[in-house]
Amino acid sequence: MPHIALVTLVVRDYDEALSFYTGALGFELVEDTDRGDGSRWVVVRPRGTEGTGLLLARAKDEAQAASVGAQTGGRVGFFLHTEDFAADHARMTAAGVRFLEEPRHEVYGSVAVFEDLHGNRWDLLQLA
Repeated sequence: MPHIALVTLVVRDYDEALSFYTGALGFELVEDTDRGDGSRWVVVRPRGTEGTGLLLARAKDEAQAASVGAQTGGRVGFFLHTEDFAADHARMTAAGVRFLEEPRHEVYGSVAVFEDLHGNRWDLLQLA
């Protein structure tokens, strides 16, 4: 097994999530297929990569809706690597991404925690 292909992220609305991930984060839309039952198969991933993507899955019931934004129990659950921390931090801030802290420069690299549109926590990280 060479890599994890997809990670599911439960969202409120497909189009709202697509707007955030492709607009504010600059991800690319890989697939958006109508499944014929009111659901869609929506996959995004960081632009220019062939690695792991996010499957944006609309909550189907109350239990799933309750998990939106809290899928990792309030911990940072997603790690977005960058090759230009300052530029990506500035671009994301200008796009309205909410950072929870000022950038930190640690032994392992530069990092800042941000929230996605639902409140899931992410690290923007440039390794040293």
